Amino acid sequence: MTLPDAFFESPVTLKWTARDLGGLAAQPLPRSPVLVAGDVRRVADDLDVWDAWPLACGKGMPVRWRGGELWFALAAPAFEDPEARHGAARIHHFHRIDGRFIHLGATFPEGFTPGSREWSGSAHYDEGEVALYFTSAGTRGEAEPTFQQRLFAATTRLLDETEGPVFASWSEPVELTVPVDLIYMSRHDATGQVGEIKAFRDPATWRTPQGDEYLLFTASSARHLGRYNGVIGCARRATGDTGEFEKLPPLIDASGLNNELERPHVVAYGGHLYLFWSTQAKVFAPGIAAPTGLYGAVADRIEGPWRLLNGHGLVFANPAAEPFQAYSWWVLPDLSVTSFVDYWGIDDAEAEQKPAGRAHFGGTFAPFLQLRLDGTRAMLKSGR
Repeated sequence: MTLPDAFFESPVTLKWTARDLGGLAAQPLPRSPVLVAGDVRRVADDLDVWDAWPLACGKGMPVRWRGGELWFALAAPAFEDPEARHGAARIHHFHRIDGRFIHLGATFPEGFTPGSREWSGSAHYDEGEVALYFTSAGTRGEAEPTFQQRLFAATTRLLDETEGPVFASWSEPVELTVPVDLIYMSRHDATGQVGEIKAFRDPATWRTPQGDEYLLFTASSARHLGRYNGVIGCARRATGDTGEFEKLPPLIDASGLNNELERPHVVAYGGHLYLFWSTQAKVFAPGIAAPTGLYGAVADRIEGPWRLLNGHGLVFANPAAEPFQAYSWWVLPDLSVTSFVDYWGIDDAEAEQKPAGRAHFGGTFAPFLQLRLDGTRAMLKSGR
């Protein structure tokens, strides 16, 4: 009997627990700066934008393109209720140049992907070829939105022209890996409410110096069923003809603590690997006083062992009086951090719910922040 490659050197799962977060309440929290009106620049009046990532080279840095960079993000029409955007999300692409983002359009043709919506992912560039990893949500043609999530990749050529079309024709999407209720849950609807559904989404890849390719994703544990069973899932591309990703144990297991560890991604810096994810205060288990923010861990290799940054995992939170100001942080190898403006300008440290309507909703790219990393310590640089 030949064991699969994934059997060997499986990751050492870090269990993230309430004890790790127990000291947060007794110390001042690291927080991002408060946004002002000049920081919130809409891409378009009729389009909401969130969950961004760059077209990146193998090391994770944005690729230079037409004098700037090419970025992707989720986008939807600007509904009266901004929360309705999740039911109409599609991936769009943008030209980042001269400090601003220019909207270029929807990335895939209408009806091209298997789901009824497209959710977050990542993008890789290599010698002219673009590989776009993404989440397919629901089923194409469904009458009512469902929350089944599947991981796909599609490829194309990046066109060389200085203007005009960006991509050649896309290849048919290929499913990357499938949960079968052994390590990761295969049913994701739960209550159908944002923050309460289960997860198998947000694919991001990491390639080791030896050439091994790993896939990270937001997932729910099939071994710890319950309302709070979020994990950061992991798979490794198999050797041989199939090239399929073989599922491995999770890198981080927050079962009993948190329901969603979103948009995980790895950055190499200072001889270490840094794993980052975003999560919200409302998806922690009752009795856990932890804020919406960017969280992370550090290891010397992808298989671990992983150690929580700053001893508890929190890198920084939203400002105290602006608990919903930004979300969905993505750290680049130069330690700059992108996110989107969620609900800002509310000036209410006691707020437990996002305000209704559009009055405070940003729906656009937030100003970049800058991190400092030193071993197991992570912090924001002062200023922006």
